[in-house]
Amino acid sequence: MPELPEVNTFKKYFEGTSLRQKIVDVSISDDKIIRNISAQEFVNRLTGKSFSASSRRGKYMFGHLDNGTFVLFHFGMTGDFKYYFEEEDRPKHERFHILFEGGGKLGFDCPRKFARIEFIENLKTYIKELGLGEDALIIQEGDFIEMMNGRTTSIKGFLLNQKLLAGVGNLYADEICYQTRVYPGSRVNKLSVRKKKEIFAAMQSILNTAIDRTAHYKDYPDDWFWKWRTKEGTSEKGKILVEKIAGRTTYFVKGWQRKYM
Repeated sequence: MPELPEVNTFKKYFEGTSLRQKIVDVSISDDKIIRNISAQEFVNRLTGKSFSASSRRGKYMFGHLDNGTFVLFHFGMTGDFKYYFEEEDRPKHERFHILFEGGGKLGFDCPRKFARIEFIENLKTYIKELGLGEDALIIQEGDFIEMMNGRTTSIKGFLLNQKLLAGVGNLYADEICYQTRVYPGSRVNKLSVRKKKEIFAAMQSILNTAIDRTAHYKDYPDDWFWKWRTKEGTSEKGKILVEKIAGRTTYFVKGWQRKYM
């Protein structure tokens, strides 16, 4: 599933192609992707409007319409944008597209149909009802550490809990633990303040590096665990083991990553 850096890349693409253009039509080929209103109502709500801005909270991206309402773009596992003019450039698994006055179309491609689109009247209320925590790139170090106080969950479970911290998913959580030499199943309340600060700094660095490289995995640094994470065997730091931690398949390096239990 796309995580914070991937969604940030979608956001930049959206801003570079689709802002401040009048929407003249919306064509929906799969109405199941529109989750909270009917397809026709979605078309009616967008037609004649334009996107004035966009924002992101963790893995959630929001298009801001010029009348003060919003569209949620949640990409699921395979959602993606494609801006095009010619029909032959239409994405193969397009679920809907937005037609702009200049003739450009913003297509939403989603082969596996796990994405969801919603129309939102009040963004603050929506985020509150969703229970999303602070964005992983916005949260301050002091708030991050305070949020850890007294928690007995695993550090991986903490990083993945979107109600505490929005944006970190399975792959980046493993990377954070690898770079800070912490076993992902370590208990949060057993970590020193110094180690918690290391984890915060690594999280910020990893996410920002991924964003700078437009979440293009092949461009990630050679010394990242990413290079070996999906292979059982040996990394440059030792033997890779695989366990279920916080309900997710988790990769770590035996002996390199210390257990705090």
